[in-house]
Amino acid sequence: MAIATLDSVIVYPINSRLWCSYTRHLYPLNQVSVSKKCQIKCSTWKRCEYIDLHNVLVPYGEAWDLQKAVVTEKKGLIERNEKCCDTLIVLQHPPVYTLGTGSSKEYLNFNVKDSPYDVIRTERGGEVTYHGPGQLVMYPIVNLRNHNMDLHWYLRALEEVVIRVLFSTFSIEASRLEGFTGVWFGNKKLAAIGIRVSQWIAYHGLALNVSMDLTPFNQIVPCGIRDREVGSIEQVLREFQASRHGLSTDKLSASNSLLIDIAHKSLIREFSEVFQLEIEQVSLPANNEEVEVTSHDSFAS
Repeated sequence: MAIATLDSVIVYPINSRLWCSYTRHLYPLNQVSVSKKCQIKCSTWKRCEYIDLHNVLVPYGEAWDLQKAVVTEKKGLIERNEKCCDTLIVLQHPPVYTLGTGSSKEYLNFNVKDSPYDVIRTERGGEVTYHGPGQLVMYPIVNLRNHNMDLHWYLRALEEVVIRVLFSTFSIEASRLEGFTGVWFGNKKLAAIGIRVSQWIAYHGLALNVSMDLTPFNQIVPCGIRDREVGSIEQVLREFQASRHGLSTDKLSASNSLLIDIAHKSLIREFSEVFQLEIEQVSLPANNEEVEVTSHDSFAS
């Protein structure tokens, strides 16, 4: 079992692999040497518009409205036989519990009328989960006609993105768990996945626990699984280093925002590679410019 130390993550936040779609956007072209092979690869990849809100807190309802607006736009493009590229949104949410379409309230350990946070029933699959600061939520709005019209393939591809992020950037050897959707490290679920597909356009997506407060999960049965735990990248690194080097809590807390940035960059890179998409950052659609966002810094632990 390989795990990076926090010191190694801070010093070497991203491994040495260079994906052209990622570096082309991140750095000025004159500062990046991209191989001819990489240029050819990128030229065959499809375009994906990227809305970057990873360092702000977006209320769940606002993010849901944004997704639905993008889905409606894509359906219109398909009906008119026009080109329909994919869209990726990455953000964080203020504290909220969400339930899937068929979720049971028996998995809530509190009275809904006296909930510690908002409870929202959504149209995604899966059971109840919690979103909060320190968790990166990735909403790919993917036209599966451009990839593979197979929902099992799509779920496994999303899991693959997270598994690659955890191993390539944090040296955490995570895996799938037979019979369940998501990504696990031992007994702990580090990433949850819930999707909705309409006319072969997939939306909703995955939530990766990076450096969040995990105690709100105690108020629910996460994903309806009673005999498993929920974990985070920060928790795994904390436990490993505390057992090896006696790491202080202050040092880890100070690094939370850095872990978010590192995990975000790795998510974009691995998503680009797994789905063979060239990522192009764009602004919010004109009709969503008033999406309410709050700086994550004010919620930092």
